[in-house]
Amino acid sequence: MRQLFLAPILGIALALPAAAQPGPGFARLEVTVPGYPDGGEIPVEFSQAAPDAEPGGGTSPEITWAGAPEGTESFVVHFHDMNFVREATTEDQLHWLVWNIPGDSTGLPEGVESGNPLPNGSLQTSATGEVYRGPGAPAEGPFHHYVFEIYALDTVLDIEPQDDAFATRAEVLEAIQGHVIGKGVYTGLFKRPAE
Repeated sequence: MRQLFLAPILGIALALPAAAQPGPGFARLEVTVPGYPDGGEIPVEFSQAAPDAEPGGGTSPEITWAGAPEGTESFVVHFHDMNFVREATTEDQLHWLVWNIPGDSTGLPEGVESGNPLPNGSLQTSATGEVYRGPGAPAEGPFHHYVFEIYALDTVLDIEPQDDAFATRAEVLEAIQGHVIGKGVYTGLFKRPAE
């Protein structure tokens, strides 16, 4: 055991166990949101603070991805607020979950409509309902970190939206275990403009 702690000090590189490394065919997806840079501030137009935004709504940004591996059957988009704490749990805020996006897709357009199913056959949910929920962190606090996670799957999920979006998210994230063959991440920062 002592050798494991001394190895980094001595400059010895230890290989990760096979289970900690991506398997054959795993891909790192290249994700782009043309509306803002990765790690940059999310424009108000894509938030709940936009002048024309419905309460708890907003306009979804265009999002694209590339580099999906052979065998991709569907994609899942998970957009969430990493700074939000839900009811004293480890759960954060669900701003958008879209699943069963066809495996030949390369993105979602700006301004995805509410409701299910979407024109491409995928399904969506958020803490607001069957709709994109834009960032809404308060102006008086720090910036919140909003993350798009895109998963390429080797399957299509047999899951319908529940009334509880958080229960749906838990079901989807459980169902994709063992089926993720690619992933990409894109982050943004947001807090409401001071009035």
